Amino acid sequence: MNCSLTYLLYVLGTRIKFTNKYKIPKNVPLIVVSNHQSMHDISPISYYLRKQHPKFISKIELGKGIPSVSYNLRHGGSVLIDRKDPRQSLSAIRDFGKYIEKNNYAAVIFPEGTRSKNGVPRRFSENGLKMLTKFAPSAYIIPVTINNCWKLNKHGMFPLEVGVKVTFEFHEPIKANSLKFEDLFKKVESSIKNSVI
Repeated sequence: MNCSLTYLLYVLGTRIKFTNKYKIPKNVPLIVVSNHQSMHDISPISYYLRKQHPKFISKIELGKGIPSVSYNLRHGGSVLIDRKDPRQSLSAIRDFGKYIEKNNYAAVIFPEGTRSKNGVPRRFSENGLKMLTKFAPSAYIIPVTINNCWKLNKHGMFPLEVGVKVTFEFHEPIKANSLKFEDLFKKVESSIKNSVI
């Protein structure tokens, strides 16, 4: 499904490029941390990391109403959080961290909490990543910078923009327990934001 959704963008002349100079660690849980520009961020990441079985932290509203996507979020191992209920959110992320730790899956989190409509990153919230690293201590964090995906939706959901060149830049993986969380968070955030163009 994610492969099909990604390649459908090529009909619009969209070009998607992945840059990754580093090997993705194997047989360990992964926490993929990325800026968030569009709903079209998700399918390319899912397809590129298909061998790592990526699961997403998503707002609860997306759990229904979107054909195939909502079903996949509800039944594919992702976690749906209620952003209006911090207790539910943190509890769900805690259980999600245990889940990826046990199964060596990849968790994908967008710490901005919502999409940037102009490509400029919003403030990163630390709570979700902090909870994941606490309950998936053997994980490696992979920072990812997305550029230009916001341009696909600059006119709204429709029509989509034509001829956009979207890039996904994967940065060096960081062992989650190799740094104090405050230092880890700063390193991850700066890696992502410093590559936004």
